[in-house]
Amino acid sequence: MKEKMNKPGKSIWVFGDYRNYFQNRVTLQLLARARELAPEIGAEVCAIIFGSQVDEYVGEYIAHGAETVYVTDDPILKDYSVETYLMLTERLIRRHRPDIFLIGATDFGREFAPRVAKRLKTGLTADCIGLEINANGLLVQTAPSFGGNLIATIITPEKRPQMATVRPGTFKELPHDATATGRIISVPLPDDLPRARVRLVHCERKPPREQRIEDAGIVICGGRGMGSKAKFKKLFEMARIMGAEVGATRPVVHSQWADHDCLVGQAGKNIHPQILFSFGVSGAIQHTAAIHDADLIIAVNKNPNAAMMKMADVAIVADASQFCSALIRELRKRIRE
Repeated sequence: MKEKMNKPGKSIWVFGDYRNYFQNRVTLQLLARARELAPEIGAEVCAIIFGSQVDEYVGEYIAHGAETVYVTDDPILKDYSVETYLMLTERLIRRHRPDIFLIGATDFGREFAPRVAKRLKTGLTADCIGLEINANGLLVQTAPSFGGNLIATIITPEKRPQMATVRPGTFKELPHDATATGRIISVPLPDDLPRARVRLVHCERKPPREQRIEDAGIVICGGRGMGSKAKFKKLFEMARIMGAEVGATRPVVHSQWADHDCLVGQAGKNIHPQILFSFGVSGAIQHTAAIHDADLIIAVNKNPNAAMMKMADVAIVADASQFCSALIRELRKRIRE
């Protein structure tokens, strides 16, 4: 059923960024969290989506938790334009007045969300790692601050919508429900679109990794205890043998032993592998806050009193680099046999 208008009411909105749908699942993760929060304030879960020939994604959002989807489908919207998307979003929000508006903390979200908040003169908490509803019905937004050294708890008591961007992998998406139904509200493209100041000439998607670290069943994390960049490379070799992904702590990334894509922690990725190997990681809270959902943690460290060792299910007191080398030799031996 398609409608042209919806009466304002309590609602939680999620921006639908579908452009890399099969690798970037953050929209589905936000819909899942919105469905958990909505009953606490008696709200409806909505998604908004702009683009050209997006019916497939509209259906996917309904199957993953959206009760209503606002969609503007037009060939003009085939390519993302910040001015156009900003105007469409602002008008929709001013018309329907959602209580909460969530956007993925991707490169797109980090560019787009602050502009929306500025237009609406509301607050925005960036890179959240937690969302809750308090006793007053306000969105409690948890995010790292001061370079990850502190955890901030933020509310927006007066302005609306309450806005937050959330890191991919923070929440788990709901299973696809092919029987789910929802409203699809068609929003026509206005005649007064802003003239784009930037013209897209060409785009080329970066080849994806075999799997995202957030989705990996086995993750091998390394810290400064590996000793050097050359020794840290052993973890990539071990990962190739085991079909795993490599993670890193913030000091490792700052030392350029690994790319920022490998960063696991409050300033990076949240992971929930079945098995987590931790080599030379001290266990600072900035890192451990992002790994507490791991099913099994195996830690290797010289210091038996390191926080990571106390958190581990299996703690091995040894030189991380030497133990890694020995483990690689044993894995190769098993493969040959």
